[in-house]
Amino acid sequence: MTQRELEGHVPSTAPATFLDRCKAAIISCAGFGYAPVASGTFGTVGAMLLVMALWPIRNESWFHFGGAMVVFCVVSLAVGVALGGWAERFYGKKDPKPFVLDELLGYFAALFRTGEGFPGWKEMVVAFFVFRLFDVIKPPPGRQLEQLPRGWGIMLDDLAAGIYTWMFVSALRWYCAWP
Repeated sequence: MTQRELEGHVPSTAPATFLDRCKAAIISCAGFGYAPVASGTFGTVGAMLLVMALWPIRNESWFHFGGAMVVFCVVSLAVGVALGGWAERFYGKKDPKPFVLDELLGYFAALFRTGEGFPGWKEMVVAFFVFRLFDVIKPPPGRQLEQLPRGWGIMLDDLAAGIYTWMFVSALRWYCAWP
């Protein structure tokens, strides 16, 4: 749905069902998307907290951070695309503010790594700010991807911002010799 198509659509005034509330909790990253200002920034904070929750298992022999980020990206993309159309209808607008699952996807992509190791705090903070910058300015093809229908447009522009951030952070990691 385009914003023009949604403008004639009135969000449902019926009470939200239990399933609606579950979907809203997922797409808002457990409520981070309901921040009164800068919901995307708060959604990225939620993503950062999820990454930090992996810290206790970073040294386990079976754990690979890059692999975990790939799994997180695939799952968040699949869920975001699946729930994107619902969110647009439920909130009555394209890419509604509470929908911050796309920020998770972008931040997870920004921290991807092929080698061993867990990102340090400097890398996570740099990735946070650079991702937010790329998400706001939307370099090509971000702006074009945003025009795709339903969940695809919501998710893929942030994936593009995450990939740009990943390239920047990877170069910085190499230049600064971060582990």
